[in-house]
Amino acid sequence: MNAGIDCLMGKTEEPGDFNPYSQAKYKQLNQRKLSILSLYSSGVIAYSIISSSTEHLHCPSNDQQQSPPRVSQCEIEKDEDSSKRVVVVDEFLTPAEKLRGVFLQKLNGKAVIESALTDTHVDLTLEVVGEVVNRGNLGGEAMVHFFNWAIKQPAILRDLKSYQVILKALGRRKYFDYMEGILRKMIKQEIKLDFETLEVVMDSFVRARLVSKAVQLFENLEEFGLKRETESLNVLLMCLCRRSHVGTASSVLNSKKGKIGFDRTTFNVIIAGWSKLGRIKEVERFIREMVDDGLSPDCSTFSYLLEGLGRAGQIDDAVEVFGKMSENECMPDTATYNVMISNFVSVGNLDECMKYYRDMTAKNSLPDMNTYTILISAFLKSRRVADALELFDEMLDRGIYPNTGTITSFLEPLCSFGPPHAATIIYKKARKVGCEISLKAYKLLLMRLSRFGKCGMVLKVWDEMQSCGYSSDMEVYEYVVNGLCNIGQLENAVLVMEEALSKGFCPGKIIYSKLNNKLLNLNKVERAYRLFLKVKEARKCENARRYWRATGWHF
Repeated sequence: MNAGIDCLMGKTEEPGDFNPYSQAKYKQLNQRKLSILSLYSSGVIAYSIISSSTEHLHCPSNDQQQSPPRVSQCEIEKDEDSSKRVVVVDEFLTPAEKLRGVFLQKLNGKAVIESALTDTHVDLTLEVVGEVVNRGNLGGEAMVHFFNWAIKQPAILRDLKSYQVILKALGRRKYFDYMEGILRKMIKQEIKLDFETLEVVMDSFVRARLVSKAVQLFENLEEFGLKRETESLNVLLMCLCRRSHVGTASSVLNSKKGKIGFDRTTFNVIIAGWSKLGRIKEVERFIREMVDDGLSPDCSTFSYLLEGLGRAGQIDDAVEVFGKMSENECMPDTATYNVMISNFVSVGNLDECMKYYRDMTAKNSLPDMNTYTILISAFLKSRRVADALELFDEMLDRGIYPNTGTITSFLEPLCSFGPPHAATIIYKKARKVGCEISLKAYKLLLMRLSRFGKCGMVLKVWDEMQSCGYSSDMEVYEYVVNGLCNIGQLENAVLVMEEALSKGFCPGKIIYSKLNNKLLNLNKVERAYRLFLKVKEARKCENARRYWRATGWHF
Protein backbone atom coordinates (compact mmCIF):
# COMPACT_ATOMS: atom_id res chain seq x y z
CA MET A 1 0.00 0.00 0.00
CA ASN A 2 2.78 2.44 0.96
CA ALA A 3 4.54 1.71 -2.32
CA GLY A 4 1.36 2.56 -4.22
CA ILE A 5 0.96 5.83 -2.29
CA ASP A 6 4.60 6.72 -2.99
CA CYS A 7 3.88 6.33 -6.69
CA LEU A 8 0.74 8.43 -6.37
CA MET A 9 2.65 11.26 -4.72
CA GLY A 10 5.32 11.26 -7.41
CA LYS A 11 7.98 9.34 -5.51
CA THR A 12 9.32 7.16 -8.32
CA GLU A 13 12.90 6.58 -7.18
CA GLU A 14 14.41 4.78 -4.24
CA PRO A 15 14.86 6.83 -1.04
CA GLY A 16 18.58 6.87 -1.48
CA ASP A 17 18.30 8.64 -4.84
CA PHE A 18 16.56 11.70 -3.41
CA ASN A 19 18.06 14.79 -1.86
CA PRO A 20 17.93 14.72 1.97
CA TYR A 21 14.83 16.20 3.57
CA SER A 22 14.50 18.07 6.76
CA GLN A 23 12.67 16.23 9.52
CA ALA A 24 9.69 18.58 9.33
CA LYS A 25 9.19 18.06 5.60
CA TYR A 26 9.51 14.29 6.02
CA LYS A 27 6.77 14.29 8.64
CA GLN A 28 4.62 16.45 6.38
CA LEU A 29 4.88 13.89 3.58
CA ASN A 30 3.94 11.05 5.93
CA GLN A 31 0.89 13.02 7.07
CA ARG A 32 -0.20 13.43 3.46
CA LYS A 33 0.19 9.68 2.95
CA LEU A 34 -2.01 9.01 5.95
CA SER A 35 -4.62 11.46 4.68
CA ILE A 36 -4.80 9.63 1.33
CA LEU A 37 -5.06 6.27 3.10
CA SER A 38 -7.89 7.61 5.24
CA LEU A 39 -9.79 8.56 2.09
CA TYR A 40 -9.58 4.94 0.85
CA SER A 41 -10.57 3.44 4.20
CA SER A 42 -13.56 5.80 4.61
CA GLY A 43 -15.19 4.56 1.39
CA VAL A 44 -14.30 7.42 -0.94
CA ILE A 45 -14.31 5.88 -4.39
CA ALA A 46 -11.83 8.26 -6.00
CA TYR A 47 -8.26 9.27 -5.64
CA SER A 48 -6.02 11.84 -7.26
CA ILE A 49 -2.45 12.91 -7.16
CA ILE A 50 -2.20 15.70 -4.60
CA SER A 51 -0.21 18.24 -6.47
CA SER A 52 0.89 20.17 -3.40
CA SER A 53 2.67 17.11 -2.02
CA THR A 54 4.98 16.92 -5.00
CA GLU A 55 6.32 20.42 -4.50
CA HIS A 56 8.69 19.11 -1.85
CA LEU A 57 9.90 16.17 -3.93
CA HIS A 58 12.92 16.46 -6.16
CA CYS A 59 12.95 13.70 -8.80
CA PRO A 60 16.18 13.91 -10.81
CA SER A 61 15.86 13.02 -14.50
CA ASN A 62 18.89 11.73 -16.32
CA ASP A 63 17.71 12.65 -19.78
CA GLN A 64 16.11 15.94 -18.67
CA GLN A 65 12.82 14.92 -20.27
CA GLN A 66 9.52 14.96 -18.52
CA SER A 67 7.95 11.53 -18.22
CA PRO A 68 4.51 11.14 -19.84
CA PRO A 69 1.44 11.69 -17.68
CA ARG A 70 0.13 8.48 -16.18
CA VAL A 71 -3.08 9.75 -14.63
CA SER A 72 -5.45 12.13 -16.31
CA GLN A 73 -6.60 15.47 -15.03
CA CYS A 74 -8.56 15.72 -11.80
CA GLU A 75 -11.69 17.64 -11.02
CA ILE A 76 -12.74 18.65 -7.54
CA GLU A 77 -16.46 19.14 -7.11
CA LYS A 78 -18.43 20.18 -4.07
CA ASP A 79 -21.40 18.16 -2.98
CA GLU A 80 -24.50 19.41 -1.18
CA ASP A 81 -22.75 19.34 2.21
CA SER A 82 -19.97 21.59 0.84
CA SER A 83 -17.47 18.80 1.45
CA LYS A 84 -14.95 18.06 -1.27
CA ARG A 85 -15.22 14.95 -3.41
CA VAL A 86 -12.37 14.03 -5.71
CA VAL A 87 -13.49 12.81 -9.13
CA VAL A 88 -10.73 11.44 -11.32
CA VAL A 89 -11.14 9.90 -14.76
CA ASP A 90 -8.40 7.49 -15.76
CA GLU A 91 -7.59 8.05 -19.40
CA PHE A 92 -6.44 4.44 -19.74
CA LEU A 93 -9.92 3.09 -18.92
CA THR A 94 -12.84 2.47 -21.24
CA PRO A 95 -16.34 3.56 -20.16
CA ALA A 96 -17.19 -0.03 -19.21
CA GLU A 97 -14.07 -0.33 -17.05
CA LYS A 98 -14.93 2.91 -15.26
CA LEU A 99 -18.38 1.57 -14.41
CA ARG A 100 -17.05 -1.81 -13.30
CA GLY A 101 -14.45 -0.07 -11.19
CA VAL A 102 -17.19 1.27 -8.91
CA PHE A 103 -17.95 -2.24 -7.70
CA LEU A 104 -14.30 -2.87 -6.84
CA GLN A 105 -14.66 -0.35 -4.02
CA LYS A 106 -16.97 -2.67 -2.02
CA LEU A 107 -19.45 0.12 -1.40
CA ASN A 108 -22.39 -0.52 0.91
CA GLY A 109 -25.87 0.68 0.13
CA LYS A 110 -27.86 0.93 -3.06
CA ALA A 111 -27.94 4.74 -3.01
CA VAL A 112 -24.16 4.98 -2.58
CA ILE A 113 -23.55 2.63 -5.51
CA GLU A 114 -25.95 4.49 -7.79
CA SER A 115 -24.40 7.81 -6.82
CA ALA A 116 -20.93 6.46 -7.60
CA LEU A 117 -22.11 5.15 -10.98
CA THR A 118 -23.63 8.52 -11.81
CA ASP A 119 -20.40 10.31 -10.86
CA THR A 120 -18.50 8.46 -13.57
CA HIS A 121 -20.20 10.72 -16.17
CA VAL A 122 -20.11 7.98 -18.81
CA ASP A 123 -22.12 8.29 -22.02
CA LEU A 124 -24.27 5.24 -21.41
CA THR A 125 -25.47 3.11 -24.32
CA LEU A 126 -26.84 -0.41 -24.56
CA GLU A 127 -23.47 -1.54 -25.98
CA VAL A 128 -21.68 -0.18 -22.91
CA VAL A 129 -24.19 -1.92 -20.64
CA GLY A 130 -23.51 -5.20 -22.44
CA GLU A 131 -19.76 -4.75 -22.13
CA VAL A 132 -20.03 -4.08 -18.39
CA VAL A 133 -22.08 -7.18 -17.59
CA ASN A 134 -20.40 -9.52 -20.08
CA ARG A 135 -16.79 -8.77 -19.23
CA GLY A 136 -14.90 -8.56 -15.97
CA ASN A 137 -15.77 -10.57 -12.90
CA LEU A 138 -18.87 -8.90 -11.49
CA GLY A 139 -21.08 -11.02 -9.27
CA GLY A 140 -24.76 -11.59 -9.84
CA GLU A 141 -25.87 -9.01 -7.28
CA ALA A 142 -23.52 -6.38 -8.71
CA MET A 143 -24.78 -7.05 -12.25
CA VAL A 144 -28.40 -6.64 -11.15
CA HIS A 145 -27.57 -3.46 -9.21
CA PHE A 146 -25.87 -2.00 -12.25
CA PHE A 147 -28.70 -2.96 -14.61
CA ASN A 148 -31.34 -1.50 -12.30
CA TRP A 149 -29.40 1.76 -12.31
CA ALA A 150 -28.87 1.63 -16.09
CA ILE A 151 -32.55 1.26 -17.01
CA LYS A 152 -33.31 4.38 -14.98
CA GLN A 153 -31.12 6.42 -17.29
CA PRO A 154 -32.80 8.20 -20.22
CA ALA A 155 -30.43 6.64 -22.78
CA ILE A 156 -31.54 3.06 -21.96
CA LEU A 157 -35.03 2.00 -22.94
CA ARG A 158 -37.05 -0.22 -20.64
CA ASP A 159 -37.84 -2.71 -23.40
CA LEU A 160 -37.31 -6.36 -24.21
CA LYS A 161 -34.00 -5.75 -26.00
CA SER A 162 -32.47 -4.21 -22.87
CA TYR A 163 -33.62 -7.08 -20.70
CA GLN A 164 -32.15 -9.60 -23.14
CA VAL A 165 -28.69 -8.18 -22.43
CA ILE A 166 -28.84 -8.82 -18.68
CA LEU A 167 -30.60 -12.18 -19.07
CA LYS A 168 -27.91 -13.43 -21.44
CA ALA A 169 -25.12 -12.20 -19.16
CA LEU A 170 -26.62 -13.74 -16.01
CA GLY A 171 -27.30 -17.02 -17.78
CA ARG A 172 -23.79 -17.20 -19.18
CA ARG A 173 -22.35 -16.98 -15.67
CA LYS A 174 -24.95 -19.34 -14.20
CA TYR A 175 -26.57 -16.76 -11.90
CA PHE A 176 -29.93 -18.41 -12.35
CA ASP A 177 -31.53 -17.07 -9.16
CA TYR A 178 -30.90 -13.51 -10.31
CA MET A 179 -32.03 -14.42 -13.83
CA GLU A 180 -35.33 -15.74 -12.50
CA GLY A 181 -35.68 -12.54 -10.46
CA ILE A 182 -35.32 -10.49 -13.65
CA LEU A 183 -37.97 -12.66 -15.32
CA ARG A 184 -40.39 -12.06 -12.43
CA LYS A 185 -39.67 -8.35 -12.67
CA MET A 186 -40.52 -8.43 -16.37
CA ILE A 187 -43.85 -10.10 -15.57
CA LYS A 188 -44.71 -7.38 -13.03
CA GLN A 189 -43.89 -4.71 -15.59
CA GLU A 190 -46.02 -6.56 -18.20
CA ILE A 191 -43.08 -7.11 -20.54
CA LYS A 192 -43.93 -10.29 -22.44
CA LEU A 193 -41.26 -12.69 -23.65
CA ASP A 194 -40.76 -13.37 -27.32
CA PHE A 195 -39.24 -16.50 -28.83
CA GLU A 196 -35.77 -14.94 -29.04
CA THR A 197 -35.76 -14.15 -25.32
CA LEU A 198 -37.15 -17.60 -24.57
CA GLU A 199 -34.25 -19.13 -26.50
CA VAL A 200 -31.76 -17.08 -24.45
CA VAL A 201 -33.21 -18.33 -21.15
CA MET A 202 -33.61 -21.95 -22.24
CA ASP A 203 -30.14 -22.09 -23.76
CA SER A 204 -28.67 -20.77 -20.48
CA PHE A 205 -30.23 -23.66 -18.57
CA VAL A 206 -29.21 -26.27 -21.14
CA ARG A 207 -25.65 -24.95 -21.37
CA ALA A 208 -25.35 -25.37 -17.58
CA ARG A 209 -26.73 -28.95 -17.94
CA LEU A 210 -29.94 -27.98 -16.13
CA VAL A 211 -32.02 -29.68 -18.80
CA SER A 212 -34.93 -30.34 -16.46
CA LYS A 213 -35.24 -26.61 -15.73
CA ALA A 214 -35.45 -25.84 -19.44
CA VAL A 215 -38.19 -28.43 -19.88
CA GLN A 216 -39.99 -27.11 -16.80
CA LEU A 217 -39.83 -23.59 -18.22
CA PHE A 218 -41.55 -24.88 -21.35
CA GLU A 219 -44.29 -26.43 -19.25
CA ASN A 220 -44.87 -23.11 -17.43
CA LEU A 221 -44.83 -20.82 -20.45
CA GLU A 222 -48.32 -19.49 -19.68
CA GLU A 223 -46.86 -17.62 -16.70
CA PHE A 224 -44.68 -15.61 -19.09
CA GLY A 225 -47.37 -14.80 -21.64
CA LEU A 226 -46.49 -17.53 -24.15
CA LYS A 227 -48.31 -20.66 -25.26
CA ARG A 228 -47.08 -24.23 -25.51
CA GLU A 229 -47.31 -24.55 -29.25
CA THR A 230 -45.23 -25.66 -32.20
CA GLU A 231 -42.92 -22.63 -32.33
CA SER A 232 -42.09 -22.69 -28.62
CA LEU A 233 -41.51 -26.46 -28.81
CA ASN A 234 -39.11 -25.91 -31.71
CA VAL A 235 -37.17 -23.41 -29.58
CA LEU A 236 -36.76 -25.98 -26.80
CA LEU A 237 -35.69 -28.70 -29.23
CA MET A 238 -33.15 -26.37 -30.88
CA CYS A 239 -31.58 -25.53 -27.52
CA LEU A 240 -31.37 -29.20 -26.55
CA CYS A 241 -29.95 -30.40 -29.87
CA ARG A 242 -27.47 -27.51 -30.05
CA ARG A 243 -25.91 -28.75 -26.78
CA SER A 244 -25.98 -32.42 -27.87
CA HIS A 245 -28.91 -33.36 -25.61
CA VAL A 246 -30.54 -35.06 -28.57
CA GLY A 247 -31.85 -38.01 -26.53
CA THR A 248 -33.76 -35.67 -24.21
CA ALA A 249 -35.08 -33.77 -27.21
CA SER A 250 -36.35 -37.03 -28.73
CA SER A 251 -38.07 -37.94 -25.46
CA VAL A 252 -39.75 -34.52 -25.30
CA LEU A 253 -40.91 -34.90 -28.89
CA ASN A 254 -42.37 -38.35 -28.21
CA SER A 255 -44.17 -37.08 -25.09
CA LYS A 256 -45.86 -34.27 -27.04
CA LYS A 257 -47.27 -36.44 -29.80
CA GLY A 258 -50.98 -35.82 -30.16
CA LYS A 259 -50.79 -32.79 -27.78
CA ILE A 260 -48.89 -30.33 -29.96
CA GLY A 261 -48.76 -30.28 -33.74
CA PHE A 262 -45.42 -30.93 -35.42
CA ASP A 263 -44.16 -29.24 -38.55
CA ARG A 264 -41.22 -29.93 -40.86
CA THR A 265 -38.91 -27.77 -38.72
CA THR A 266 -39.68 -29.89 -35.65
CA PHE A 267 -38.44 -33.07 -37.32
CA ASN A 268 -35.51 -31.35 -39.06
CA VAL A 269 -34.20 -30.11 -35.72
CA ILE A 270 -34.14 -33.65 -34.29
CA ILE A 271 -32.68 -35.09 -37.50
CA ALA A 272 -29.94 -32.43 -37.47
CA GLY A 273 -29.09 -33.28 -33.87
CA TRP A 274 -28.67 -37.00 -34.58
CA SER A 275 -26.75 -36.33 -37.80
CA LYS A 276 -24.10 -34.32 -35.89
CA LEU A 277 -23.54 -37.40 -33.75
CA GLY A 278 -23.37 -39.69 -36.78
CA ARG A 279 -26.36 -41.78 -35.58
CA ILE A 280 -27.74 -42.85 -38.95
CA LYS A 281 -30.34 -45.26 -37.59
CA GLU A 282 -31.94 -42.52 -35.52
CA VAL A 283 -31.87 -40.15 -38.49
CA GLU A 284 -33.63 -42.69 -40.68
CA ARG A 285 -36.19 -43.44 -37.94
CA PHE A 286 -37.26 -39.82 -37.63
CA ILE A 287 -37.37 -39.42 -41.40
CA ARG A 288 -39.85 -42.31 -41.48
CA GLU A 289 -41.91 -40.70 -38.70
CA MET A 290 -41.83 -37.48 -40.65
CA VAL A 291 -43.22 -39.19 -43.74
CA ASP A 292 -45.86 -41.01 -41.64
CA ASP A 293 -47.10 -37.62 -40.38
CA GLY A 294 -47.68 -36.55 -43.96
CA LEU A 295 -44.63 -34.29 -44.19
CA SER A 296 -42.31 -34.77 -47.15
CA PRO A 297 -38.54 -34.35 -46.65
CA ASP A 298 -37.06 -31.17 -48.09
CA CYS A 299 -33.50 -30.23 -49.09
CA SER A 300 -32.62 -29.49 -45.46
CA THR A 301 -33.67 -32.99 -44.46
CA PHE A 302 -31.47 -34.55 -47.14
CA SER A 303 -28.60 -32.24 -46.17
CA TYR A 304 -28.77 -33.48 -42.57
CA LEU A 305 -28.91 -37.09 -43.79
CA LEU A 306 -25.83 -36.54 -45.98
CA GLU A 307 -24.01 -34.87 -43.09
CA GLY A 308 -24.77 -37.81 -40.83
CA LEU A 309 -23.51 -40.28 -43.42
CA GLY A 310 -20.31 -38.27 -43.78
CA ARG A 311 -19.72 -38.17 -40.03
CA ALA A 312 -20.31 -41.92 -39.88
CA GLY A 313 -17.70 -42.43 -42.60
CA GLN A 314 -20.23 -43.76 -45.12
CA ILE A 315 -19.14 -41.56 -48.01
CA ASP A 316 -20.28 -44.01 -50.68
CA ASP A 317 -23.77 -44.13 -49.21
CA ALA A 318 -23.81 -40.31 -49.14
CA VAL A 319 -22.94 -40.22 -52.85
CA GLU A 320 -25.76 -42.68 -53.56
CA VAL A 321 -28.33 -40.66 -51.58
CA PHE A 322 -27.16 -37.47 -53.27
CA GLY A 323 -27.70 -39.05 -56.70
CA LYS A 324 -31.26 -40.14 -55.79
CA MET A 325 -32.42 -36.73 -54.55
CA SER A 326 -33.82 -35.75 -57.92
CA GLU A 327 -36.01 -38.90 -57.89
CA ASN A 328 -37.74 -37.55 -54.78
CA GLU A 329 -38.51 -34.28 -56.55
CA CYS A 330 -35.89 -32.48 -54.45
CA MET A 331 -33.12 -30.94 -56.49
CA PRO A 332 -29.83 -30.38 -54.63
CA ASP A 333 -29.31 -26.79 -53.53
CA THR A 334 -26.20 -24.92 -52.43
CA ALA A 335 -26.41 -26.20 -48.84
CA THR A 336 -26.56 -29.80 -50.08
CA TYR A 337 -23.49 -29.32 -52.27
CA ASN A 338 -21.68 -27.74 -49.32
CA VAL A 339 -22.37 -30.85 -47.23
CA MET A 340 -20.93 -33.11 -49.93
CA ILE A 341 -17.87 -30.88 -50.25
CA SER A 342 -17.38 -31.02 -46.48
CA ASN A 343 -17.68 -34.80 -46.52
CA PHE A 344 -14.86 -35.13 -49.02
CA VAL A 345 -12.76 -32.53 -47.17
CA SER A 346 -13.05 -34.71 -44.07
CA VAL A 347 -11.45 -37.64 -45.93
CA GLY A 348 -8.85 -35.41 -47.62
CA ASN A 349 -10.13 -35.91 -51.19
CA LEU A 350 -9.82 -32.34 -52.47
CA ASP A 351 -10.05 -33.32 -56.13
CA GLU A 352 -13.54 -34.75 -55.52
CA CYS A 353 -14.41 -31.54 -53.70
CA MET A 354 -13.56 -29.51 -56.78
CA LYS A 355 -15.64 -31.94 -58.89
CA TYR A 356 -18.76 -31.12 -56.85
CA TYR A 357 -17.86 -27.43 -56.91
CA ARG A 358 -17.69 -27.42 -60.71
CA ASP A 359 -20.91 -29.45 -60.89
CA MET A 360 -22.59 -26.90 -58.64
CA THR A 361 -21.65 -23.97 -60.86
CA ALA A 362 -22.65 -25.86 -64.00
CA LYS A 363 -26.17 -26.54 -62.66
CA ASN A 364 -26.73 -22.88 -61.64
CA SER A 365 -26.54 -23.64 -57.93
CA LEU A 366 -24.46 -20.61 -57.11
CA PRO A 367 -21.79 -21.13 -54.44
CA ASP A 368 -22.05 -19.01 -51.32
CA MET A 369 -19.63 -17.75 -48.69
CA ASN A 370 -19.75 -21.09 -46.88
CA THR A 371 -18.70 -22.92 -50.04
CA TYR A 372 -15.59 -20.85 -50.56
CA THR A 373 -14.70 -20.85 -46.87
CA ILE A 374 -14.74 -24.66 -46.79
CA LEU A 375 -12.69 -25.02 -49.97
CA ILE A 376 -10.13 -22.28 -49.33
CA SER A 377 -9.57 -23.39 -45.73
CA ALA A 378 -9.07 -26.99 -46.91
CA PHE A 379 -6.51 -25.94 -49.55
CA LEU A 380 -4.64 -23.76 -47.06
CA LYS A 381 -4.57 -26.59 -44.53
CA SER A 382 -3.02 -28.90 -47.14
CA ARG A 383 -0.69 -26.02 -48.17
CA ARG A 384 -2.01 -25.82 -51.72
CA VAL A 385 -1.71 -22.05 -51.64
CA ALA A 386 -1.97 -21.47 -55.40
CA ASP A 387 -5.35 -23.26 -55.57
CA ALA A 388 -6.55 -21.31 -52.55
CA LEU A 389 -5.61 -17.98 -54.16
CA GLU A 390 -7.37 -18.99 -57.38
CA LEU A 391 -10.59 -19.76 -55.48
CA PHE A 392 -10.23 -16.49 -53.58
CA ASP A 393 -10.12 -14.61 -56.89
CA GLU A 394 -13.20 -16.49 -58.13
CA MET A 395 -15.04 -15.60 -54.95
CA LEU A 396 -14.33 -11.90 -55.37
CA ASP A 397 -15.23 -12.02 -59.08
CA ARG A 398 -18.67 -13.40 -58.14
CA GLY A 399 -19.22 -10.47 -55.82
CA ILE A 400 -18.94 -12.58 -52.67
CA TYR A 401 -16.90 -10.58 -50.19
CA PRO A 402 -15.63 -12.28 -47.03
CA ASN A 403 -16.39 -10.86 -43.63
CA THR A 404 -13.83 -9.89 -41.03
CA GLY A 405 -13.65 -13.28 -39.32
CA THR A 406 -13.31 -15.16 -42.62
CA ILE A 407 -10.35 -13.06 -43.74
CA THR A 408 -8.68 -13.64 -40.39
CA SER A 409 -9.22 -17.41 -40.74
CA PHE A 410 -7.51 -17.29 -44.16
CA LEU A 411 -4.54 -15.28 -42.87
CA GLU A 412 -3.90 -17.44 -39.80
CA PRO A 413 -2.55 -20.52 -41.66
CA LEU A 414 -0.73 -18.35 -44.21
CA CYS A 415 1.11 -16.55 -41.41
CA SER A 416 2.15 -19.83 -39.80
CA PHE A 417 4.38 -21.17 -42.60
CA GLY A 418 6.41 -19.85 -45.48
CA PRO A 419 6.96 -16.27 -46.68
CA PRO A 420 4.18 -13.71 -46.19
CA HIS A 421 3.65 -13.19 -49.93
CA ALA A 422 0.31 -15.05 -50.18
CA ALA A 423 -0.97 -13.39 -46.99
CA THR A 424 -0.24 -9.94 -48.36
CA ILE A 425 -2.01 -10.81 -51.64
CA ILE A 426 -5.20 -11.77 -49.80
CA TYR A 427 -4.88 -8.70 -47.58
CA LYS A 428 -4.46 -6.29 -50.49
CA LYS A 429 -7.31 -7.77 -52.53
CA ALA A 430 -9.63 -7.78 -49.54
CA ARG A 431 -8.88 -4.13 -48.82
CA LYS A 432 -9.34 -3.23 -52.47
CA VAL A 433 -12.94 -4.51 -52.52
CA GLY A 434 -13.71 -2.76 -49.23
CA CYS A 435 -13.56 -5.65 -46.79
CA GLU A 436 -12.98 -4.80 -43.15
CA ILE A 437 -9.77 -6.19 -41.69
CA SER A 438 -9.70 -7.13 -38.02
CA LEU A 439 -7.04 -6.04 -35.56
CA LYS A 440 -6.02 -9.67 -35.14
CA ALA A 441 -5.42 -9.94 -38.89
CA TYR A 442 -3.26 -6.81 -38.84
CA LYS A 443 -1.21 -8.24 -35.98
CA LEU A 444 -0.73 -11.52 -37.84
CA LEU A 445 0.55 -9.66 -40.89
CA LEU A 446 2.84 -7.43 -38.87
CA MET A 447 4.25 -10.42 -37.02
CA ARG A 448 5.00 -12.36 -40.21
CA LEU A 449 6.34 -9.39 -42.16
CA SER A 450 8.63 -8.31 -39.32
CA ARG A 451 9.99 -11.83 -38.94
CA PHE A 452 11.02 -11.85 -42.61
CA GLY A 453 12.46 -8.32 -42.45
CA LYS A 454 9.85 -6.75 -44.77
CA CYS A 455 10.15 -3.46 -42.94
CA GLY A 456 8.73 -1.26 -45.69
CA MET A 457 5.60 -3.38 -45.85
CA VAL A 458 5.43 -3.43 -42.05
CA LEU A 459 5.32 0.36 -41.89
CA LYS A 460 2.75 0.52 -44.68
CA VAL A 461 0.45 -2.03 -43.03
CA TRP A 462 0.90 -0.26 -39.70
CA ASP A 463 -0.14 3.05 -41.25
CA GLU A 464 -3.17 1.43 -42.91
CA MET A 465 -4.13 -0.16 -39.59
CA GLN A 466 -4.11 3.22 -37.87
CA SER A 467 -6.06 4.80 -40.72
CA CYS A 468 -8.78 2.18 -40.14
CA GLY A 469 -9.22 3.45 -36.59
CA TYR A 470 -7.26 0.79 -34.72
CA SER A 471 -4.96 2.06 -32.00
CA SER A 472 -1.53 0.50 -31.58
CA ASP A 473 -0.86 -1.52 -28.45
CA MET A 474 2.44 -2.87 -27.15
CA GLU A 475 2.13 -6.00 -29.27
CA VAL A 476 2.00 -3.92 -32.45
CA TYR A 477 4.94 -1.77 -31.36
CA GLU A 478 6.98 -4.89 -30.61
CA TYR A 479 6.36 -6.27 -34.10
CA VAL A 480 7.49 -2.98 -35.67
CA VAL A 481 10.57 -2.77 -33.45
CA ASN A 482 11.42 -6.39 -34.24
CA GLY A 483 11.18 -5.75 -37.98
CA LEU A 484 13.38 -2.68 -37.75
CA CYS A 485 15.94 -4.58 -35.67
CA ASN A 486 16.06 -7.40 -38.20
CA ILE A 487 17.17 -5.05 -40.98
CA GLY A 488 19.51 -3.00 -38.78
CA GLN A 489 17.52 0.26 -38.55
CA LEU A 490 18.25 0.66 -34.85
CA GLU A 491 17.70 4.42 -34.64
CA ASN A 492 14.20 4.05 -36.07
CA ALA A 493 13.60 1.12 -33.74
CA VAL A 494 14.56 3.30 -30.76
CA LEU A 495 12.22 6.04 -31.95
CA VAL A 496 9.33 3.59 -32.20
CA MET A 497 10.16 2.21 -28.76
CA GLU A 498 10.21 5.73 -27.29
CA GLU A 499 6.84 6.45 -28.91
CA ALA A 500 5.42 3.35 -27.22
CA LEU A 501 6.87 4.46 -23.89
CA SER A 502 5.40 7.94 -24.30
CA LYS A 503 1.96 6.37 -24.69
CA GLY A 504 2.29 4.49 -21.42
CA PHE A 505 3.19 1.06 -22.82
CA CYS A 506 5.85 -1.11 -21.25
CA PRO A 507 7.89 -3.22 -23.71
CA GLY A 508 8.39 -6.93 -23.26
CA LYS A 509 11.72 -8.26 -22.03
CA ILE A 510 12.53 -10.20 -25.21
CA ILE A 511 12.12 -7.30 -27.67
CA TYR A 512 13.81 -4.80 -25.38
CA SER A 513 16.74 -7.16 -24.81
CA LYS A 514 17.10 -7.69 -28.54
CA LEU A 515 17.19 -3.96 -29.23
CA ASN A 516 19.49 -3.29 -26.28
CA ASN A 517 21.99 -5.99 -27.32
CA LYS A 518 22.11 -4.70 -30.89
CA LEU A 519 22.79 -1.18 -29.63
CA LEU A 520 25.58 -2.42 -27.38
CA ASN A 521 27.11 -4.46 -30.20
CA LEU A 522 27.40 -1.25 -32.22
CA ASN A 523 28.97 0.58 -29.23
CA LYS A 524 25.97 2.87 -28.86
CA VAL A 525 26.24 2.65 -25.10
CA GLU A 526 24.90 6.11 -24.32
CA ARG A 527 21.82 5.56 -26.51
CA ALA A 528 21.22 2.20 -24.87
CA TYR A 529 21.58 3.71 -21.39
CA ARG A 530 19.08 6.51 -22.06
CA LEU A 531 16.63 3.94 -23.39
CA PHE A 532 17.25 1.79 -20.32
CA LEU A 533 16.29 4.64 -18.00
CA LYS A 534 13.05 5.26 -19.88
CA VAL A 535 12.14 1.58 -19.86
CA LYS A 536 12.92 1.37 -16.15
CA GLU A 537 10.60 4.29 -15.46
CA ALA A 538 7.89 2.76 -17.69
CA ARG A 539 8.07 -0.55 -15.84
CA LYS A 540 7.67 1.21 -12.51
CA CYS A 541 4.62 3.02 -13.81
CA GLU A 542 3.21 -0.22 -15.25
CA ASN A 543 3.65 -2.05 -11.95
CA ALA A 544 2.04 0.83 -10.07
CA ARG A 545 -0.87 0.95 -12.53
CA ARG A 546 -1.48 -2.77 -12.19
CA TYR A 547 -1.48 -2.41 -8.41
CA TRP A 548 -3.93 0.48 -8.56
CA ARG A 549 -6.38 -1.39 -10.74
CA ALA A 550 -6.06 -4.64 -8.80
CA THR A 551 -6.91 -2.72 -5.64
CA GLY A 552 -9.76 -0.86 -7.33
CA TRP A 553 -8.17 2.60 -7.42
CA HIS A 554 -9.53 3.41 -10.86
CA PHE A 555 -10.73 6.91 -10.14
